[in-house]
Amino acid sequence: MAEAKEVEEAKTKKAETRKLICKKAREYAKEYEQQEKELIQLKREARLKGGFYVNPEAKLLFIIRIRGINAMHPRTKKILQLLRLRQIFNGVFLKVNKATMNMLHRVEPYVTYGYPNLKSVRELIYKRGYGKVNKQRIALTDNSIIEQVLGKYGIISVEDLIHEVLTVGPHFKEANNFLWPFQLKAPLGGLKKKRNHYVEGGDAGNREDYINELIRRMN
Repeated sequence: MAEAKEVEEAKTKKAETRKLICKKAREYAKEYEQQEKELIQLKREARLKGGFYVNPEAKLLFIIRIRGINAMHPRTKKILQLLRLRQIFNGVFLKVNKATMNMLHRVEPYVTYGYPNLKSVRELIYKRGYGKVNKQRIALTDNSIIEQVLGKYGIISVEDLIHEVLTVGPHFKEANNFLWPFQLKAPLGGLKKKRNHYVEGGDAGNREDYINELIRRMN
């Protein structure tokens, strides 16, 4: 009898969780749509005034390691390890701040980075997302995996995880540490000049919004 009651309670809890996940997903979709409309409006207004719309300061970065360890200084290797970029074509999200930018400038010949959009964040997490559960790399095949680790922060689904990362929310650090570094594939069409900076026609350094095009080629 007690066992049947437990089963029933578990089923009810599961149904309630599913309902909550759906409700939050709808709210996120509405939020993203509103932001997109506002952006289009701001760009239109800027054009009418004969100028350009400048995006507000980005909060989120996506960094990809593009070179191996040949002739690497030990300090550079240490920073790449701190960034969790241990292998070529590893990728991680980072919060934009002074400390992050300082580290990236020191390892710039070995990495490229920029500002990922919603499409990139969503596709990376859905297609290549793995979570860290008891130090194990676990595929995000089920929302319960996320709830098990991040539920205490109100993050109970893939869409919650995407929203927390994209908006650099209050529990970004926990959400980002839960995500295993992304293992991307070599980009279609290859890389140009890995050592040269992006603005010089190479691949290294800050490519701002153009990181999204590279993510498409590597995801």
